[in-house]
Amino acid sequence: MSGPQRRLLIVEDDIGLQNQLRWSFDDYDVAFAGDQSTALDLLRHHEPAVVLQDLGLPPDAAGTTEGFATITNILQHAPYTKVIVVTGNGDRDNAVKSIGCGAYDFCSKPLDLAVLRLIVERAFRVHELEAENRALKRQAAAPLEGIIGSSEVMRDACRLVEKVSPSNATVLLLGETGTGKELLARAVHRLSARRDGPFVAINCAAIPESLLEAELFGYEKGAYTGAYKQTKGKIELATNGSLLLDEIGDMPVALQAKLLRFFEERVVERVGGREMIPVDVRIICATHQDLRALIREGRFREDLFYRVSEVSILVPPLRDRSGDAVLLARHFLEQAASRHGRNIRGFTDKALKAIEAYPWRGNVRELENVVNSAVIMADRKQIGLEELHLGANGGGTLSLHEVRAAAEKRAIESAMAQVSGNLTRVADLLGISRPTLYDLLDKYGLKKPSMHTDSTRATGQT
Repeated sequence: MSGPQRRLLIVEDDIGLQNQLRWSFDDYDVAFAGDQSTALDLLRHHEPAVVLQDLGLPPDAAGTTEGFATITNILQHAPYTKVIVVTGNGDRDNAVKSIGCGAYDFCSKPLDLAVLRLIVERAFRVHELEAENRALKRQAAAPLEGIIGSSEVMRDACRLVEKVSPSNATVLLLGETGTGKELLARAVHRLSARRDGPFVAINCAAIPESLLEAELFGYEKGAYTGAYKQTKGKIELATNGSLLLDEIGDMPVALQAKLLRFFEERVVERVGGREMIPVDVRIICATHQDLRALIREGRFREDLFYRVSEVSILVPPLRDRSGDAVLLARHFLEQAASRHGRNIRGFTDKALKAIEAYPWRGNVRELENVVNSAVIMADRKQIGLEELHLGANGGGTLSLHEVRAAAEKRAIESAMAQVSGNLTRVADLLGISRPTLYDLLDKYGLKKPSMHTDSTRATGQT
């Protein structure tokens, strides 16, 4: 092996022993540190896979306080690094304590260099295998680059993205807030022939109505107070690339007419200008709203709807993505632990069960925020149920009753969706009687199909 994976950091203040170790590991990319501060600096810049560290470091060279503090800080900054501790001859207590602090292995003085090389070689190999395992897990859980999830509903959405991306069709991404619509929009761009062009996003709900037209179409110098120079709009800036109109359902009706004209003629006219500027851009739209309902209310143009929805892709909510919440939680934990320098390795079993059962009304964005907060506040190497504070999002402490109720409701909703609300088949799928199913529908406030409709579906009549 060569390259970054062979980087070794030796933390030892004895110059004579440093020279001996330099000779012994001359086939490695070795960096030396004589104290904790230097070791942490080299850890950031050298990025070693393995650290060989003496417990007796200044200013406590005769003791172990500084040595143990160094182990803790190294693993907080680089939790996957393998730390091999050098202890005094027969110092079993400190050797065991160092393993408890997260060290990978230990070796006693006087050093047997042949044995030490074997320990170091094994540490590098374990580090390499663990890195490969993490990469394989990410690959298995990623139907598209940047998308974490193995559920069938998410894979279906990703397959649609892969199918439509090479075309120039306008894509409409539908889904609740926080489901990852922008990630899929970026995937559409990345998999298209426009991948080398710009990806520009604008949130139609975040910009005041009076400014949105100028943001989209640009403006000429002097068009209005404060327009000191000619400025291109987001549509022009996305030339030869893709433009994401996020939350298009919140676009003012008056501006929808001008956007429709762009769809029909593929030209823009800046505010205060008269020149028609041709623009070659692919439009991707996203919204959490029901656009058909907005059409009925007169808040969204029907002709624009047909323009923006050449291909519609439903991005499923997290509660419908079986198993994905746990995958995402582990991914966010790894990111947050690295970002905050915390040596946290995972979740307790109870925490994982709660994550899987929780409804996540804010979807992936809520899950990421909860995990990030838990990583910051955790006092242990594993995040437990108490660190997740899920009750804060659901009105009180999360009990087993609440977890079970959420799981029951989700199962009923999923079964009803599979069989189009046929209650006889729903009861069969769930393994319960129809009276029990009716009780559960009442309990969770779920809408029952009409008796005629259900009977028709059950008998297959039309």
